[in-house]
Amino acid sequence: MDDEVRALGEGSCIVEASAWLCDIPVETERTDAVQSFVKQETIFVRVRTADGTEGIGYSYTIGNGGAAVLSLLRSHLLDLLIGLDVNRPEAVWSTLFASTRATTVGVLTSLALASVDTAVWDARCRWADLPLWAVAGGARDRIRLYDTEGGWLHLTTDELVRQALASRERGFSGVKIKVGKPRAHEDLERLRAVRDAVGDDMDIMVDANQSLTAAEAIRRARLFETVGLLWFEEPLPAEDVAGHERLAAATSIPIAIGESVYSIGHFKEYLHHGAASVLQVDVARIGGITPWLKVAHLAESYNVHVAPHFLMELHASLTCAVPNALYLEHIPQLRAVTTTELVIEDGHAVAPSEPGLGIAWDEDALKTLTVA
Repeated sequence: MDDEVRALGEGSCIVEASAWLCDIPVETERTDAVQSFVKQETIFVRVRTADGTEGIGYSYTIGNGGAAVLSLLRSHLLDLLIGLDVNRPEAVWSTLFASTRATTVGVLTSLALASVDTAVWDARCRWADLPLWAVAGGARDRIRLYDTEGGWLHLTTDELVRQALASRERGFSGVKIKVGKPRAHEDLERLRAVRDAVGDDMDIMVDANQSLTAAEAIRRARLFETVGLLWFEEPLPAEDVAGHERLAAATSIPIAIGESVYSIGHFKEYLHHGAASVLQVDVARIGGITPWLKVAHLAESYNVHVAPHFLMELHASLTCAVPNALYLEHIPQLRAVTTTELVIEDGHAVAPSEPGLGIAWDEDALKTLTVA
């Protein structure tokens, strides 16, 4: 490998890299219009530098595919890390990406790159003795939360209302409700019940999880407009940029996409065509912190907000790093494998102050849940 992608200093060079797979159970029953979330297959990477600094990164799949990501890491990517400098995350990411061109853009490659890239950033921040949110930009020290845990599709209308009121009591500014019932009036009745309960001062978002056609999404959006929604999330399959463009032109509800987008270029197409007003870029699915920041700044250039999908423990730092973050999604998922929790004050997630990603892993718990 060329010397130009090697270290600034020998102390921050990677001398060891390993990967493993854990199955983390979900904390509550989670259902949407297309699937049930039964477990989080979590792929971990640990890197160690010559001076002994360690970094742990991770990515995930919902239910399957984790072993394939682990295989790509062990058979190819981990060996390439040796000798690279954690203080040069762009060089590390570009080197690994270039070596995987035959499988990019692709889900498994993005997840593998993300597990490495987050480990590199963790080590970089620990090496500098600074928290991620400050190293990555430091735009703010806290971010508003909205709650998803009380809005799953299997819940009754009464349960949706009860959960929304509980979220309001906790200080959250918004709640997200899953839609995609067989008939549009079922979705509408549930949404109206929540709106009537929480009033006009609380944001309500809806998420169809790619379950609709463009025609049906336009029809339902016109019904949903009476509820006063903050956004309509993933109404169509992620590859259907043209359909989202038609929908965006047909409704006053902002369109949110991103959790199923795996490249910067795909986000660019959405922005260029005015097909999305909120980008929900997921650090694992976009390939790590390095490309996540690029998407966030690309969105900023279009005067568009980011509100990332899932992984709140990591996205808390990233949403605090950039100036155009709108919300952080509240879905706790790492409490089984961490020794501390994300700090929440007055409905806001507080950016972790510890060096690195700000996630305190429970090594014993990780060993217990390791499956490969």
